[in-house]
Amino acid sequence: MERRDFLKKATFAAAGTLVVPAFMKPFEALALDELSLYKNLVVVQLSGGNDGLNTVVPFGNDIYYQMRNGIAIKPEEVIKLDDMQGLNPNLSCLKELYDQGWMSIINDVGYPNPDRSHFRSMDIWQTASDANQYLSTGWIGRYLDSNCQTCKFPYTAIEVDDSLSLAMKGLSKKGIALKDPAALFRNTNEPFFREMIQRDKDHLDEENLGYLYKTMIETSSSANYIENTSKIYKPNYTYPNSAFANQLKTVSKFICSGLKTRVYYVSLSGFDTHVNQLNQQGRLLQQYAEGMNAFVKDLHQNNKLEDTLVITFSEFGRRVAQNASNGTDHGTANNMFLFGGRLKKQGIYNAAPDLANLDNGDLKYQVDFREVYGTILDKWLDVNNSQVLNKRFNTLGFI
Repeated sequence: MERRDFLKKATFAAAGTLVVPAFMKPFEALALDELSLYKNLVVVQLSGGNDGLNTVVPFGNDIYYQMRNGIAIKPEEVIKLDDMQGLNPNLSCLKELYDQGWMSIINDVGYPNPDRSHFRSMDIWQTASDANQYLSTGWIGRYLDSNCQTCKFPYTAIEVDDSLSLAMKGLSKKGIALKDPAALFRNTNEPFFREMIQRDKDHLDEENLGYLYKTMIETSSSANYIENTSKIYKPNYTYPNSAFANQLKTVSKFICSGLKTRVYYVSLSGFDTHVNQLNQQGRLLQQYAEGMNAFVKDLHQNNKLEDTLVITFSEFGRRVAQNASNGTDHGTANNMFLFGGRLKKQGIYNAAPDLANLDNGDLKYQVDFREVYGTILDKWLDVNNSQVLNKRFNTLGFI
């Protein structure tokens, strides 16, 4: 095969499948029936800046109703959790999980000097950087780089999507992005793909071509492992008919089949609600709640909930006061949701947002989001958080 043909076909083959960095030996030799004993982390990203105050509603605070007279959730509609806060009615499916002790809510999560740009704030959340710091690696990617005991395989982190988020990219290792393991398996077993990875090994030592060649070998090996492992499990739980629920169904299949993956990443977009917020956000929250309800109960039914921690974040919350278009504009601190079978503090983790003590109309953060990450790294993923976050962050008591 000519060098030019190789490059052309390799680029075509890699597009739409996945990107995997460090070279690994093939994984087909691994015992496929070996069940995972790993604790799993599932990261759910709500893209667009979800309005936390209309998600976990401070119905016990009159200021909320004074500042949102057109979009506030009526007290009689709120699903009450305590005397101050309750869930948006479109999150009714979460109440069952909350009552079971499988859900926690952390209020006012943010960071110093917050940025209101979607792209910049998402980068900050995904890289775990300071507001004035620009990093090219994500916090999960750096976890993969950390030489932890279970980070040697490319499929240690999987994003159920067509492309890989910055959060999943490390310096020497990256996660895998895929939507359909069977499609990835078929693509990497096409004759021209197999021919390329079985020949031209002289290119392995070349800087650029070698990287591409190694990536393709890893892609093929990972695709075989993921498909052959996950296909042994036949899902028997019924999920709602939505793209978000399908992502979670795929993650459940991977977890329940014993895939040796520690981090999964899924997302739901559309939360940028500047105009006529109620219907748009309500529809998205309902999708989120229905998907999470099925996912958590599916894991519980398969005895995997004890080994799974789910976190949900959005790049920022919205301003406390509504705007003139019955929507909300970009704000700062927001709530995070946690789900799992080993939560040490179920329910509402900390005090409700203080609406009488704002920073130029925005909520003040109580918890730095890197303290949440640091807790997960230390207590769930078993790596010192200073190794990944570049400095030590205090840990919290939710796990």
